[in-house]
Amino acid sequence: MATHVVKVPDVGEGVAEVELVAWFVTVGDEVKRNQMLAEVMTDKANVEIPSPVDGVIASLRGQPGETSAVGSLLLELTVPGPDGAAAGAGGATPSDVVAVEPVPVPVRAPVSAATSAVTPATPRPPIGRRAAAEHNRGSGLGPDPGPPRAEGERPRATPSVRRRARDGGIDLRRVPGTGPAARITHGDLDAYFASDPDPGPMAGRAADESVSEEPIIGLRRRIARAMVASASTIPHITYVEEVDVTALEDLRAVLNDGRRDDQPRLTILPFLIRALVNHLPEFPHLNAHVDDERELLTTYGGVHVGIATQTEGGLVVPVVHHAEADSLWTLARRITELAEAARTKAAKPGDLTGSTITITSLGALGGLVTTPVINKPEVAIIGVNKIAIRPVWIDGAFVPRKIMNLSSSFDHRVVDGWDAAQFIQRIKTSLEQPALLFFDES
Repeated sequence: MATHVVKVPDVGEGVAEVELVAWFVTVGDEVKRNQMLAEVMTDKANVEIPSPVDGVIASLRGQPGETSAVGSLLLELTVPGPDGAAAGAGGATPSDVVAVEPVPVPVRAPVSAATSAVTPATPRPPIGRRAAAEHNRGSGLGPDPGPPRAEGERPRATPSVRRRARDGGIDLRRVPGTGPAARITHGDLDAYFASDPDPGPMAGRAADESVSEEPIIGLRRRIARAMVASASTIPHITYVEEVDVTALEDLRAVLNDGRRDDQPRLTILPFLIRALVNHLPEFPHLNAHVDDERELLTTYGGVHVGIATQTEGGLVVPVVHHAEADSLWTLARRITELAEAARTKAAKPGDLTGSTITITSLGALGGLVTTPVINKPEVAIIGVNKIAIRPVWIDGAFVPRKIMNLSSSFDHRVVDGWDAAQFIQRIKTSLEQPALLFFDES
């Protein structure tokens, strides 16, 4: 028998360390060549580490949430064969230290193509409430739950899974998870209650005295640190303006009705990006980065628009690079592809870096007003609120119009309130008179 040592690989892009997100194996597991061993995260992307040979896991180094330097020990594999000669289907060449090639995190489950970063996910069907309530009372209805997890052990699940379980009265400790690191998925909930198609009346809920703790790690930790850095170092000024998008929505409907089969559906985002591209040359200090330590403002000729996108793990910002060079349809396609890649963890490191100004939106949940946090080191973020039909006084009468608010924040160190208001007013005019979006004075 011999030992193969697997080290933290160099994932490129100048990354010096990675954070361990999850182990897919435990000590004693038999693994095959190219079987995924662990998932790690850099500042730019998630990657999975495959096994280079057939073998048995001898030791694991580190816990999820811990960081490790590139080149440090990740795990050890025991492999058969004299003098370390690995046997098995892989036929890998033995060595004391195995170089592994990290791969982008693959699609975990089928995901519908996103039309934009602002389209909310399709709601999942509710689970059987009667089964959940009866199960929690120990009646035995529904599938056999099996033994609960150990006391105090918190099941791994996303917020949406926890919310769905809570609404159905489910004790997630009794639901087996099939995701990485035994994470509970929506599919696990569906399978758990598949034998109870009739929800029935909801039984009364019992008091829940449980208290649990969960470490803030992975993407959630990076989001937390980024938000603290932005809120604590950037003096935000938020400006809200009402925009009549009735004409724009009419134009969008006409273009979508006449689009080709190979063209994506247009959302409002490509039009907003076109407005940004048209007006940022008048306000170059808004398409910029601030270096706090050097007290330096760097402005950019190219417009690299970040699109804040909600994923299962948290908020990420894929980037439409050089949006000034794209047509409306190309912008729509790139937004769709980038949002899809971000949600399925297939985005490349370059897709998530280099933005100079960001758009954020909650789509139909967008509310009337938001106070978006600037994506540091940028100086501006444009917040899109929901479109609603409101009465507007025109020519002596109230008429129904489609109204949308823009709630946008600016770095007050380099952007005065007057400039912020002027910029948003330019955007407002172009969105209310959409022909201006395609008008080139030159």
